[in-house]
Amino acid sequence: SIPTTIEIIQDINPDCGVIKADPTQIHQIVMNLTTNAYHAMEETGGELKVSLKQIKLGEYDIINSDMIPGVYVCLTVADTGVGMDKSLTDKIFDPFFTTKAIGKGTGMGLSVVHGIVTAMGGAINVYSEPGKGTEFHVYLPVEKTFSEEQATTSKAQIQGGTEQILLVDDEEAILSMEKRMLERLGYKVTSRTSSLEVLEAFRASPDKFDLVITDMAMPNMPGDKLSVELTKIRPDIPILLCTGFSETMSEEKAASLGIKGFILKPIVMKDLDQKIREVLDKN
Repeated sequence: SIPTTIEIIQDINPDCGVIKADPTQIHQIVMNLTTNAYHAMEETGGELKVSLKQIKLGEYDIINSDMIPGVYVCLTVADTGVGMDKSLTDKIFDPFFTTKAIGKGTGMGLSVVHGIVTAMGGAINVYSEPGKGTEFHVYLPVEKTFSEEQATTSKAQIQGGTEQILLVDDEEAILSMEKRMLERLGYKVTSRTSSLEVLEAFRASPDKFDLVITDMAMPNMPGDKLSVELTKIRPDIPILLCTGFSETMSEEKAASLGIKGFILKPIVMKDLDQKIREVLDKN
């Protein structure tokens, strides 16, 4: 059982749609992820957040190559425990890999979850930061007949634009996906994998760019520090900060640093489009 030192917070949308799944396997997914979260907070206590929502993923939003665009159920299990660095999250779904020095378990749990999810045509990803906690996002496809009937027609229209955007993320795969998203929306994109390279490019041509989009967790200089340096060079530059972990940065903290926009990963093109227009049109 979960001790009283761990608070469970639920945000479950009961109208997410129908998925084709073995209930035993869904139980395995939930139990493995929540047990993992419990072990991460066993000594310190904290918050265990479980949410369920429906999400529409387009061609440029998909998490891995085996997924197809469509409507998905997104299960999020988050904790405020010990967290992990990138060297651990890169291996977390490998069979027999374990973080026993930090948590507990055989090392098979998350590998099994990964196998179940991918076999269902879904995906799982993880965001974590040492000392802050961990978030797992599981995407499972909604049955097509249901998603066609239930898909809302009131979704905001994609607007796009033609402005110049300076984009930075230290992960090549994410950077490439975000660049494709932005170019499909009509923007002209200069991309870099290093915050120091972005600072150099911006210093050389501060008036060339209409917007900077930066990841939060990066080596050498994280996104919040980069944002401060950029605003020293050009105080009115609009900056959109992306983070995969909500405990690290909030909209309020970002605003206090002069950052005009804040968006949580995983990023969906529709949300990115809306946030960019919101930031640029305000400016």
